[in-house]
Amino acid sequence: MTTSTEKATLAGGCFWCLEAVYDQLRGIISVVSGYAGGQTPRPSYEAVCTGRTGHAEVVQIEYDPAVVSYQDLLNVFFTIHDPTTLNRQGNDVGTQYRSAIYTHSPEQKETAVRTIAALTESKLWPNPIVTEVTPLDTFYPAEDYHQEYYANHPYQGYCQVIIAPKVAKFRSKYLEQLKA
Repeated sequence: MTTSTEKATLAGGCFWCLEAVYDQLRGIISVVSGYAGGQTPRPSYEAVCTGRTGHAEVVQIEYDPAVVSYQDLLNVFFTIHDPTTLNRQGNDVGTQYRSAIYTHSPEQKETAVRTIAALTESKLWPNPIVTEVTPLDTFYPAEDYHQEYYANHPYQGYCQVIIAPKVAKFRSKYLEQLKA
């Protein structure tokens, strides 16, 4: 029996943070750090960091929709980053750190737009949500050393100070949905 999978591509600051969280969610097949949303073909990390490629740091998630829904992925997304800060997450500043949802289908776009409207209506944040919703054009995987960064470097300073608290917040809120 084969299982059909789907993909989601999300930008919410540093891709290491997003990857570390989604790797732990039940129903996730794979998470690949990369770049999307810009005009430069096959960008490098160094080029993306200049802010001139137009790309954002993203994760592309392959998931089993029979186990975890796209809505679930968006719920986690809006829990683990601040969607109200334009082109920044904490000390990470630049267009490459923007909040964005790169959709793979009209259904994903509809879900994303509906989710943002509901969050706006709820007034969860005092400032407006600036998350862009755009169809995915091309996804470029990041260099190998960026893949599974948190898993491979849990005691590195950035991982301890920035990523670990996000992972802990996610784990406490989504305990029922963690991989075994």
